[in-house]
Amino acid sequence: MKQLFIASIILIAFGSCTKDFQSTNQNPNQISDEMLKQDFNLVGSPFAGMLYELHGNQGSQTQEDLCYDSWMGFMNTPTPFTSNVNNTTYYVRWNSYWGRQYNNVMSPARQVIRLAQENGLPMFATWAKLIRILSMSRVSAIHGPVIYSNYGSTAATILYDKESDLYRNFFAQLDTIQSEFNANKTYAGFAKFDPSFKGSIPAWMKVVNSVRLKLAMRVSKVDPVLAKAQGEKALADAAGLIATNADNFNISLLGNIMPVGMICFQWDDARMGAPIESFMVGLKDGRIAKFFSPADNASLYADHPTSPYKGIRNGAFLDAKIQRVTFSKVSTDFNSVQTRRHITASEVHFLRAEAALRGWTGAGDAKTNYETGVRLSFADWGAGGVDTYLADATSKPINYVDPIDSRNNFTAASTITVAWDEADSRELKLEKIMTQKYLATFTNTLEAWVDHRRTGYPKIPSAARNDSGDEWGVIPAGQFIKRWPFVAGEVTGNAAAVTDALSKMGATKNDISTRLWWDTGVASNF
Repeated sequence: MKQLFIASIILIAFGSCTKDFQSTNQNPNQISDEMLKQDFNLVGSPFAGMLYELHGNQGSQTQEDLCYDSWMGFMNTPTPFTSNVNNTTYYVRWNSYWGRQYNNVMSPARQVIRLAQENGLPMFATWAKLIRILSMSRVSAIHGPVIYSNYGSTAATILYDKESDLYRNFFAQLDTIQSEFNANKTYAGFAKFDPSFKGSIPAWMKVVNSVRLKLAMRVSKVDPVLAKAQGEKALADAAGLIATNADNFNISLLGNIMPVGMICFQWDDARMGAPIESFMVGLKDGRIAKFFSPADNASLYADHPTSPYKGIRNGAFLDAKIQRVTFSKVSTDFNSVQTRRHITASEVHFLRAEAALRGWTGAGDAKTNYETGVRLSFADWGAGGVDTYLADATSKPINYVDPIDSRNNFTAASTITVAWDEADSRELKLEKIMTQKYLATFTNTLEAWVDHRRTGYPKIPSAARNDSGDEWGVIPAGQFIKRWPFVAGEVTGNAAAVTDALSKMGATKNDISTRLWWDTGVASNF
């Protein structure tokens, strides 16, 4: 397809050695016009673009839709790209996220920090430092070690940060960022450059705390002492966390529609995933009509005729695109949506619910946070019936039937219901929390992939077709992909650093089967 050819060219272009990412779209030697200094244009103009690129929106098909959208069963493609041997079936083909983040976030952020310091505008530097953390915490969640503390070096070899060091660095920098925001709560300089919060420093302080809580939870199994300390710091901070939908950190798409809408409607290359069908149809989830459109042919959903949705199995066996183009697309609303959810109040309440299970001070009550998270998600998506949904103690995920190819069928691994039961074990309570968090993070699916690797929840089927192999590491049958390899440009242009980074992971090979630091592989979560 044309978009995949373009994405491949982008991957080649962006796969160059990270030490070359210092250049930006704007030559700092030419930024001397006094007009640029008026109204903070000198340092403010890159921010909307940096925020927009946190999800790497322009590369979403190869780095999101054909990766964690599929791996986690939110979406899958009807198109058998490259003979149906590709990212979705655990064969390494495409990913441009690394290059997009270094070129379009880290590089302009570095320039902003320098210019802000030179021109006496320290708050812009603080804001840029926060955006760097937002970016690199996502890149690290995909690859593992990243170039962070050494970014901007001109050395022949630029070493990656070990993950444990990286997270401690993130937490320390969040301390400084929050302190500087706290000292300048009424600062108005961001207003014209901030499409998310209109320049509100108190709103960004809630983001800082919410990010801290999210990163703390990410390391909760590998370093529970650090996680508890950082989580409780976030919960106790006077600035608060993202707590209502009015607080949500949404990112402007700068006049573009959601990438999943483009891929689904304009390119016809994405459809509903079978795992999310299993959960949403089985649990009678009122958000389903806000996420997806009914399938075009009633015979496709004959196994549940009262709910007209049909998805495609993650890593499905596919023969021809035409066989599944009538499966469920996303809702037509995605043809007009021009903002993207990055951190929502619903997600934060699920984090609080898990924190309560872990006994973190200030987390509140697990049941209350769980139910509030569900309510906020329903309200955020404009769905009704939440009271009935939360009270449902009988409906369970359904088995999946592929009307085209039975090799894609699966029996639901999860038997949970929605209703909270205080008599349940902590593991079962966590499964309920993570399943609802999974549903609530639709369109921000990297977070679900993180949670699944960390906790094993939600319980979803592995890829139907597994094309992993010796070249990129073998994923055993029934298991799941653990990471994405370092990009080709780094492997060839920064080879010694890649070897060092792999050693920091305890790996000898740049493969997809190596667990990240916080993915302990321990089945028990408590």
